Amino acid sequence: MRGHNRIAVQNALILDHLRTRPITPIEALRLYGCFRLGARIFDLRQMGHEILTTRVINDYGNPYAEYHLLRLAPREAA
Repeated sequence: MRGHNRIAVQNALILDHLRTRPITPIEALRLYGCFRLGARIFDLRQMGHEILTTRVINDYGNPYAEYHLLRLAPREAA
């Protein structure tokens, strides 16, 4: 049960973050202790939130994902 609660908290924190700005895996780890941002994004999409994934290449040629909230789920939009 403890792990489930942590996931729910991370989902809420990440959604709150996305309401104002994009998020990357390193930000999710640093700010929220989330090692699996892709899994949390999957959860949020399953809840009905529309999230865009953008692939970014850093200065060293390494790719990473940047997630942008396009639209909240209808029940969250109010």
